[in-house]
Amino acid sequence: MSAMLPDFASRIAFLSDARSYPFATSRVEVVETHMSWVFLTDRYAYKLKKPIRLDGHDLALLEERESQCRNEVALNGRLSHGVYLGIAALGVSAQGELQLGGGRVADWLVWMRRLPEELMLDRLIALGRVDEGRLVACIERLARFYASVPPEPITPPEYRARIAARIVENLDALRLPQGGLPALEVERVASGQLSFISTRGAKLDERADRRRIIEGHGDLRPEHICLESPPQVIDCLEFSRELRVLDPIEELGFLAMECGRLGAPQLDAAIFGAYGRASGDVPDPLLLHFHKSVSACVRAKLAVWHVAEPGPRGVQEWRRRASEYLGIAARHLDAAMAA
Repeated sequence: MSAMLPDFASRIAFLSDARSYPFATSRVEVVETHMSWVFLTDRYAYKLKKPIRLDGHDLALLEERESQCRNEVALNGRLSHGVYLGIAALGVSAQGELQLGGGRVADWLVWMRRLPEELMLDRLIALGRVDEGRLVACIERLARFYASVPPEPITPPEYRARIAARIVENLDALRLPQGGLPALEVERVASGQLSFISTRGAKLDERADRRRIIEGHGDLRPEHICLESPPQVIDCLEFSRELRVLDPIEELGFLAMECGRLGAPQLDAAIFGAYGRASGDVPDPLLLHFHKSVSACVRAKLAVWHVAEPGPRGVQEWRRRASEYLGIAARHLDAAMAA
């Protein structure tokens, strides 16, 4: 009978130690996310996926973690260059010691070049140093990508139904008592979003009729954009193709909403100005507000889910975030329904 592999805690401890790597690094910075542990050395980043169930994928299985690592590398190659270097095996030697490469495979890691933190969009917003020329170059890259992707064969009724289902899923999470959100406001926002679909659904139908729905990035946040030259867009939603299927204006609206939340609402005009010039697609402002409202509820939902496993931030911080996102959703809903 083969020996048991080192447990997950041992793998985290090993990868957190600078002496574990086959190259010199002054330190290892460890970052926990909802789905992974990320280990940042001086030059590289290694991502270890948590052994959890996720959107139908059982990541408790080694082969599924390997598959998702390969999927992440392949998908992120669409919007980055020279960042995703491949996958690396975390092995166990004949003596039972963990090692990078060789031996019996205990786990798989996504291996990346570490991007310069000072050029990440969220950091630039915090410092008030966003170079709009570089941001425009990034949006132009995204526009070219969207134009290159085959449109999805989705009908207007199917598109409406997908968004309505997302609203209902958000509502179910936002109703959970652990989130501490005001029930009346939660119900008002969700019913308003569903009302938009029923009363102004022609705006959504037009997007599907014009074959604007494509497979995009799925998680276009400032912390996933590096404004080096050329710009890099990383960390797409690799585990769910369904969630990557969207309208580019949903995705860009999400990015603009997050930029505004971080203190740079002026970037909205830069984002959609660049996209409009590059694509010829000038979206309806009311539809943009609607998509931003729904996206904010998605982020509120994720914050509520985090309350159950708060990780490094803690329960009160996740509740604060859920409340913040609900407020953003309400403001965009009011703007979408104003005219």
